[in-house]
Amino acid sequence: MQMRLPKRAIIFQEDDACDAATIICEGQVKLSCTSREGKTHILKIAMPGDLLGLGAAISGTRFELTAETIEPAVVKKIRRNELLAFLEKYGQASMLAAKALSEEYKSAFFDARRLALSESTAGRLAGVLLDWGRSAVGCSGAEMRFTMALTHEELANLAGTSRETVTRALGKFQREGLIEIQGSSFRVISPIGLENLSS
Repeated sequence: MQMRLPKRAIIFQEDDACDAATIICEGQVKLSCTSREGKTHILKIAMPGDLLGLGAAISGTRFELTAETIEPAVVKKIRRNELLAFLEKYGQASMLAAKALSEEYKSAFFDARRLALSESTAGRLAGVLLDWGRSAVGCSGAEMRFTMALTHEELANLAGTSRETVTRALGKFQREGLIEIQGSSFRVISPIGLENLSS
């Protein structure tokens, strides 16, 4: 079932029973979770081609995250019973599902490692921008272009810092010729420069 969704639409909510997996066809989706204190933490930005809720659909558990569009999006839902029947019938599809889950785990591990090991907030923000640029559709070569659909507050949440720090760091990155910002359009001029900051 394909759906066209507006900006800020909830695809699924943390702790809801999983009835389907979701493929992002167009647009970007924010994945977040809530702490015991009630604070929302943005964990990842999912891009077109990403499959959301696969683990919960296969295991029959509840969603661990909330998925919310950050721009108008087109998604396709695959009902859990149809997904399981398909995976049972086609062994190659099961292997691809296992690979997707492995990649999801690896991505979560590297995100956690980046936040834990980066000594500076500028380094964490540089890592987020690099990840976004590498995931952006149509991104190729040394130069990365993408649309930043997050507010500075949300970007700060993703980088594990404050909004004020993000605003200062982005200004510094521009002055140093690492990035160029025009409205919501970002251009990474020096991926190597950001890489040096994030490592």
